[in-house]
Amino acid sequence: MARIALDVMGGDHAPAAPVAGALLALREFGSAHEIQLIGRESVIRDELARQLAGEFADVRDAASALSVVHADEVIEMTDKPSVAIRGKPNSSMAVGLRLQSAGSSDAFVSAGNTGAQMAASAFILRLHDGVNRPAISTLLPTATQPVIVLDAGANVDCSPAELVQFARLGAIYAEDVLGRANPSVGLLSIGEEPEKGNAVVKETHQLLAASGLNFHGNLEGRDIPAGVSDRGPFDVVVCDGFVGNVVLKLYEGMAPMIVGILLKAGVAKSQIAGALAHLDYASVGGAPLLGVKGVSIICHGKSSPTAIKNALAVAVKTVESRMSDHVGQRLAQHDAASVQS
Repeated sequence: MARIALDVMGGDHAPAAPVAGALLALREFGSAHEIQLIGRESVIRDELARQLAGEFADVRDAASALSVVHADEVIEMTDKPSVAIRGKPNSSMAVGLRLQSAGSSDAFVSAGNTGAQMAASAFILRLHDGVNRPAISTLLPTATQPVIVLDAGANVDCSPAELVQFARLGAIYAEDVLGRANPSVGLLSIGEEPEKGNAVVKETHQLLAASGLNFHGNLEGRDIPAGVSDRGPFDVVVCDGFVGNVVLKLYEGMAPMIVGILLKAGVAKSQIAGALAHLDYASVGGAPLLGVKGVSIICHGKSSPTAIKNALAVAVKTVESRMSDHVGQRLAQHDAASVQS
């Protein structure tokens, strides 16, 4: 059984969306896993009572799988990341992460302030030995199968060594959570040739080619929606957080644009919804913050109940696969091999 701490106070639609997401998870998982609702107790219990008396009356008997953990403070979306560590030590985010560091929880999920979650996760859970910076991994839909893009916004400027580290983290995520054997790792650039790109990308290409990873080579932006390049399919796309966040936000804007075009062309809304369902970020739910000693799942600030439910499912899978342990083992093996060579 996985124990998942959910930040009920985080996100644009809190507390209603996180509570509804937890109840949707109960409807899907039953009592197989414990969901710990973190936040102001009176607010959470009032919202729970309201929803259990209405739309979620059918899961009332399974509500014993929910527990409430009180946290006085709330980190606002406008707060600086440092607030999560020093300014509001009793926030729902800090309390939820401390449960994990104390061994009372297995994962943390939040749709709150991303910068604050990154800072608090690194400070409370700590980073794996050899990790310089954690990276946000995000799954992007393609014409074939989803691919992992990292970093998706945590680190605007990265060194070649850090990008190689992200490649290792992404490969482990692809293996453990997506079940991809020997995942193919590509480097996002402005051309497929090794000599294309800025100085950091060109040096990273050389390092990846000698890394022992299944290096796909350079990828171009157009390869991501296809899920394949001229050299075949890939599983992981590596880039710095500036580029990765631009790619992510571009993706977020594509689905509404396509829907608008199809509606104007007279295509029925019901047909569009079914055909484009896999482009909805809610279908993914959340992305693990890779590199921390534990499980911290970052959700979109506008997450719906469905997105929260799917983020909880990602957390469960990440816990059950023991991905964080594997990250530590792989990095230790790489460091040992580097010393020997």
